[in-house]
Amino acid sequence: MTPILAVGSIAFDSVKTPFGEASRIIGGAATYFSLAASFFTDVRLVAVVGEDFGDAELELFKGRPIDLAGVQKVPGETFRWKGEYSFDLNNRETIYTHLNVFADFRPAIPEAYRDSPFVFLGNIQPELQLEVLDHVSAPRLVAMDTMNYWIERAPAELRKVLKRVDALLINDAEARQLSGEPNLVRAARCIRQLGPKLLVIKRGEYGVLMARDGEFFAAPAMPLEEVFDPTGAGDTFAGGFVGYLAACDELSEASLARAIIAGSAMASFSVEDFGVERLRRLNHEDVRRRFAEFKRLTHFEAL
Repeated sequence: MTPILAVGSIAFDSVKTPFGEASRIIGGAATYFSLAASFFTDVRLVAVVGEDFGDAELELFKGRPIDLAGVQKVPGETFRWKGEYSFDLNNRETIYTHLNVFADFRPAIPEAYRDSPFVFLGNIQPELQLEVLDHVSAPRLVAMDTMNYWIERAPAELRKVLKRVDALLINDAEARQLSGEPNLVRAARCIRQLGPKLLVIKRGEYGVLMARDGEFFAAPAMPLEEVFDPTGAGDTFAGGFVGYLAACDELSEASLARAIIAGSAMASFSVEDFGVERLRRLNHEDVRRRFAEFKRLTHFEAL
């Protein structure tokens, strides 16, 4: 299989929504991404955890094609985050963010990972994303995520990263903020001029918009009766998207469109339970059926 080098955070999350509450559940961008991508291909994970992240927690990754040689375990506590959602699950309030060992995280890329053909840079400091890129050799696709904090606080470093990546995956608010354009079509054109050939704009319950070579592809979100926890849905989408592309090892218009659906399918599972619990129970037949549901949802005959 074509492996993906994934760099990002592993965390303990506490989440409250109108539909329930969960404490000290395993989260973090790298966790969601890796679990989703592992349904399609091998993942080489680079992250950091504290002494409180033991064998019981690592069991989450066992039995999956996720290489943990790049996960550092250092003295201290693992990154912790707590958030609350109202009935508008597109918005949340962060109660606290304790970076803990993640505050001093410097990605150490094992020698065996440096030839990874696909690279995903999770939402970490742009200077760390640049360090990762300096330690990989000629990947076929580099995809990245970022957030409003880095757009505001590290714009110069972020632009350096954007010049070196192939794909940027961000949400609609971040796309508007990064571009200064309220219209997403104009925002996409502006952002692609910064470097990424491919832009994927995540729009939560309204679906996904992809821009490439002046063309657009849009997909809806799966209509779900029960949504418990949207935390990590964007990272799960990224895992399905990049994972599918690595599995088919093709970057055509058709494969990119299917990758959007693969990412959307994985994200639709993620929100059905708190944390990674739905991904933990997921199997390949579930994924195949959900992909088929998306096909029925979006298919129509031309006039």
